[in-house]
Amino acid sequence: MNFETILGKVDFLEFLRGKKATFLLSCSVTKTCEIPNISQAGIPGRLYLTPTLDAEFLCTKEVRSLSDIAQTPKGVPTPALITRAIHELKAFSNIEILNLGMDVEPKIDYFKIHNFGINSSDRIDTGSNINAMEIFQKGLEFGQSFQTNDEYVILAETIPAGTTTANATALALGYECEGYFSSSFKNNPSDIKNETIKKAIENIDLNAEIFEKLSNVSDNMIIFNAGFILGSRANNLKVILAGGTQMASVLLTVNSILRSMDGVIDSSNLALCTTKWINKDEKSNIKALLEQLDFSINAYASDFDFSLSSHPALKLYDEGEAKEGVGCGGALCYASINGLSKEDITKKIESFLG
Repeated sequence: MNFETILGKVDFLEFLRGKKATFLLSCSVTKTCEIPNISQAGIPGRLYLTPTLDAEFLCTKEVRSLSDIAQTPKGVPTPALITRAIHELKAFSNIEILNLGMDVEPKIDYFKIHNFGINSSDRIDTGSNINAMEIFQKGLEFGQSFQTNDEYVILAETIPAGTTTANATALALGYECEGYFSSSFKNNPSDIKNETIKKAIENIDLNAEIFEKLSNVSDNMIIFNAGFILGSRANNLKVILAGGTQMASVLLTVNSILRSMDGVIDSSNLALCTTKWINKDEKSNIKALLEQLDFSINAYASDFDFSLSSHPALKLYDEGEAKEGVGCGGALCYASINGLSKEDITKKIESFLG
């Protein structure tokens, strides 16, 4: 099992080969997920539980706030299974949960849950109703103060309908987005998403300052982690953004904030890691999003797939029915540089499904 370099050089990831990592899972809810058929990242009518269930399964290999793991209507299980499998085969030093507006807190003990007093955000088509400056400041301060004994941090996310809010965020900030953002669906529900994004953009003044725009069309995960990225530069923390186009939107938000203040960033200790399913997705283009940054970024994609599996639910990943989430792209790249094989990971994931 290996990885492909999307942008930058192979050196960053190779330098981390065999080194220890802390895994941070950003858990958030945007009520945009309540719009019918906009996302399949979880159980219909209960998408607000997806971040809670993902956190529980990642930490404990159990879901405690519901009777079974989150899966799509077509039966695709959460990518938390992939990340958990890798953790069991080659454990992260720590897993910590960032509560960025969950409706239900995970039922887990011992694992650190960072609570920031953040509520879930509203639908973007009627206004997210976020105090973006306050959320950004919380992320900035957390990044400045965060300490780990490990060589690097893997920063992941779980937020249903997050690709819609990520797309709206990038569009509001003036980036080229047409056909670039992915979806939890094989066939991206572009009509629903585009209508939602169109309404969101119509409700803002595109000439407004950046935090006013973010307050209305973005989500807590993007805003907080943009702050975290900038804050963590103070201690030169190595950070892998584990995700697809949503994490690209985090970087674009960082880029726009820097532009607004004529700032610069040393991005040499930043990278994005995603999955083969995102990298090879013909209906999105993560490379085109990252190429719009004013700073350089290392970006990689794992070559892992389920070609060694005969499990019908897992084969749906290879058919495009799920592509990213719960940091599985970052976890898979971590697996590559720690000597795990596709066969071992596949077997471990299959063992969760019985």
